[in-house]
Amino acid sequence: MPYILALDEGTTSARAALYDGEAQRIGLEAVQFNLNYPEPGWVEVDADLVWGAQLAAARRALDVARIDAREIAAIGITNQRETTVVWEAATGRPVGPAIVWQCRRTARFCEELAAGPHGAMIEERTGLVIDAYFSGSKLRWILDRVENGRARAANGELLFGTIDTWLIWKLTNGRVHVTDTTNASRTMLMDLERGEWDAELLRIFDIPAAMLPKIVGSREAVGVTAAEMFGVEIPIAGIAGDQQAALYGQACFAEGLTKNTYGTGCFALMQTGARRPVSKNRLLGTRSACAASLPTYALEGSVFVAGAAMQFLRDNLGFFSDVRESSEIATALSDTGGVYMVPAFTGMGAPYWDPDARGIITGLTRSTTRAQITRAALESIAFQSFDLMEAMRLDCGHPPKELRVDGGAAANDFLMQFQADLLGCPVVRPVDIESTALGAAYLAGLGVGHFKETSDLEGYWRVEKRFEPEMPPGRRSELLDGWGAAIKKARH
Repeated sequence: MPYILALDEGTTSARAALYDGEAQRIGLEAVQFNLNYPEPGWVEVDADLVWGAQLAAARRALDVARIDAREIAAIGITNQRETTVVWEAATGRPVGPAIVWQCRRTARFCEELAAGPHGAMIEERTGLVIDAYFSGSKLRWILDRVENGRARAANGELLFGTIDTWLIWKLTNGRVHVTDTTNASRTMLMDLERGEWDAELLRIFDIPAAMLPKIVGSREAVGVTAAEMFGVEIPIAGIAGDQQAALYGQACFAEGLTKNTYGTGCFALMQTGARRPVSKNRLLGTRSACAASLPTYALEGSVFVAGAAMQFLRDNLGFFSDVRESSEIATALSDTGGVYMVPAFTGMGAPYWDPDARGIITGLTRSTTRAQITRAALESIAFQSFDLMEAMRLDCGHPPKELRVDGGAAANDFLMQFQADLLGCPVVRPVDIESTALGAAYLAGLGVGHFKETSDLEGYWRVEKRFEPEMPPGRRSELLDGWGAAIKKARH
């Protein structure tokens, strides 16, 4: 029975998961790496460090599972999306640190762009809100600071890629320079409907087309790994940004199905199929994973800081030594004592899109405890996700029947119950909460014909637990009012 290897490159770790022929996970290995914060609101990472961590995780996964690389039918790749890498084509050396999706260094440029004559056209053509979150302004910033950067890029000497492109280029020893439509749709350089790089957008951002990767479908063989990576050549046959991969891994193939991933940030996506979404509530239209010939879309909302808030309490404030302790701390309390935490460390994402918002803890009294602040941080993840889902409800005219959840923090029963209480709808956790890696495996399996149709995959999705709403409506309204007041303070 052949296996599928999924490479899941996240914001602070690179993971590799192995799946058997029936999409059951049989191994998972992770290698952590550090981000850098050179100035307030700036977030960077060493792209070579990311590559080394991902290769190490993949090799370790094979070694631990005692699987020969010749048994791997295909590799699927999923990744943190908007993070921007520029490197030399001849040497493979990055020209500087990769700018991470969370980074706000281009916020002022984006504000000016949004207020200018091209703002409405850019948002209509890309489906995105003009924001420093996306890759286009990051790439422009890098080229502005590399000597002769644009001339070198126009000559093919410098290449651009999001993390999927960077990993594939390294895995193939520079033979393949591609991205898929889901990642390309997050750059603010692609026409969302045509699925192609847009000449007018490139002119506005002053980016040479020669440095851009070829855009391909999410489920097709694009090349093979160099033999020295794993001892044999392995087809690379699935590519998707992490959130679209999670939507796929959650079997959200039908229009209206919705998932939320609880990781460093939170990302809610609703499958809209062949219908391109147009949001009136500051959400995003984006591509969902599909074959190149069948464009499909999703409605998305993004929270910049979710699990990262718990890492902040652990690493910066020393509240606990392991994030998993936070659930026990939170459940030991009946409430936060009126404390709210808004973790706007790098501004706020959807539906506010406020780069100037900053994190606050409000409602403090002399009797406030560390435990209450910990619970408030956990609750902030659910409150921020509620804001996303409420915007989706307003856009679609109806709430979701259920919310499918995944990501590391989805294992936290307290958080999932609190989320169901706020939303007033069931929260459904699958057996395998590593939906991002699973989605990449599904796409790779389809890309090499191991899986035939998406209908074959629906039977692999299994529910582990359903969280039904239990909170009285009056209490829910009281909590949401308090959250709204805290948001106003963080923004002003």
